[in-house]
Amino acid sequence: MAVCARLCGVGQSRRCRRRQRQNQQDQGSDSDMDEEGEERIVGLRDCLERTLLVEIFSLIPGTALPNVALVCKKFKQILKTETIWRRRCVEEFGMKDDLRKLEVGGVSSHDLYVKRINPRVKSGRFMKLLPDYEHMDYKDVYTHLLHPYRHILGLWQPDIGPYGGLLNVVVDGLFIIGWMYLPPHDPRVEDPMRRRPLFRIHLWESKKATVECMYGHKGPHKGDIQTVKKDEFSTKCNQTDHHRMPGGRQEEFRTWLEEEWGRTLEEIFHEHMQELILMKFIYTSQYDNCLTYRRIYLPPATPSDLLQPGLFKGTYGSHGLEIVMLSFHHKSARATKLTGDPNVPAGQLTLEINLSRPVVLPDLEQLCNIEELSRLVLGIHEEVHREAEQQANHTKEGACGSDSAEDEVDADHGACPGNCQPGPSSTSAHQHDDQPFVLPLGVTARNEVYPRTCRKCFYGTGLIAGHGFTSPERTPGLFVLFDQDRFGFIWLELKSFSLYSRLTDQLAHAHAPNMERFEDMLRNMQSWTS
Repeated sequence: MAVCARLCGVGQSRRCRRRQRQNQQDQGSDSDMDEEGEERIVGLRDCLERTLLVEIFSLIPGTALPNVALVCKKFKQILKTETIWRRRCVEEFGMKDDLRKLEVGGVSSHDLYVKRINPRVKSGRFMKLLPDYEHMDYKDVYTHLLHPYRHILGLWQPDIGPYGGLLNVVVDGLFIIGWMYLPPHDPRVEDPMRRRPLFRIHLWESKKATVECMYGHKGPHKGDIQTVKKDEFSTKCNQTDHHRMPGGRQEEFRTWLEEEWGRTLEEIFHEHMQELILMKFIYTSQYDNCLTYRRIYLPPATPSDLLQPGLFKGTYGSHGLEIVMLSFHHKSARATKLTGDPNVPAGQLTLEINLSRPVVLPDLEQLCNIEELSRLVLGIHEEVHREAEQQANHTKEGACGSDSAEDEVDADHGACPGNCQPGPSSTSAHQHDDQPFVLPLGVTARNEVYPRTCRKCFYGTGLIAGHGFTSPERTPGLFVLFDQDRFGFIWLELKSFSLYSRLTDQLAHAHAPNMERFEDMLRNMQSWTS
């Protein structure tokens, strides 16, 4: 073998040299294949690692991602991936629109342009108000728009004297928009809410958020938002001349009246109602969208609630429709005004329902007369006051514990005068759940018939007051539950009936963290307008 090797080495045989070269090529090709395989494996591993990191980073709150980027260059590079920031925008802020399809996917010209209209001739020219979003990415939107203004998302009540209101600040496409929620035009209480934009925030190409006032009739214009303190912010219009109309205050009033009431002043025949409407216009228009807002929460729900708590539209006679918040507190239900009027302002407790006092109407034929109904409910009212006085006296004397007081209340249920049956035991109350009765008032309002079949009734009180919230008084009445979305209240002293219909809009960023925070908010609301 040594000889063969030596011979091959000196190349005496051409065949031997050819065989040697072939062997060398075969060995080289095997090593190339090994290197390519290793490269493919490394590439696949890097791809899987990147995909896994993208998925992990997508689960991290956006506020923590800048710190993740500081770990290494690789993390910093991966955090430029659009899907990470898109997921953060969607999950944290409910953003739905695709940045790349916004202008193609059916956005109306009103959203991209505004027509500078002369109200008298109804003509004008379109002016582009928004930037080109082609080069904008989700990281910019998150970093420069959504995150800086996250603290103003949710429900707010404007400080407009006794009138209050309901503002819902939401992420709407590439905007943050403050929508003022307005009740339907009186008396259409079951119609959906109306919305009016008060301000919007969006990005320009400079990646700087711009605030625009949407109040008035000349399109968006310069505005500002300032955070006063936690759960409070203010808006300011920097071009209030955009709110003025060529026809002066008369034209502004006619336009406002049509939007607010859906009618002209001539169509409102009641003189007192005309005075109230004119007073509201004069009072609210002076703010020029320069307002302070305080955060409000939706009431928490519990399985024992009589119906789902939430927001309702209610009829208030000459004051039109107003918005109330229904919440449950152990054995009572409370309706708090979010919008108000000069008599009972926003923030006040308009209704308080005693859920331990269900009312059974024994003879429906006799109760078609409101005097008969008044006699029944007033009997309960006197009994409640008598028991409250007794409990106060026992408390002073130290001779009455909470358990014994409740026993006395139960023992007195059969002692109501006349035909009054203030409240059966819990067992007998359930026997009447499936026996709906006719509402003892055939009530209509401007050709609109109210529902007449209800499921339960409870004793309650409603707040009435003179102009300027003078001499406030809680007057007895009857709470009437129709279904999960409608209830009513019979004001006995006023001989009137209010119907309330649920506000069904989906309201994001509006739920109270807990019941304690919600009750603190209710107490603060009353102090704002006291």
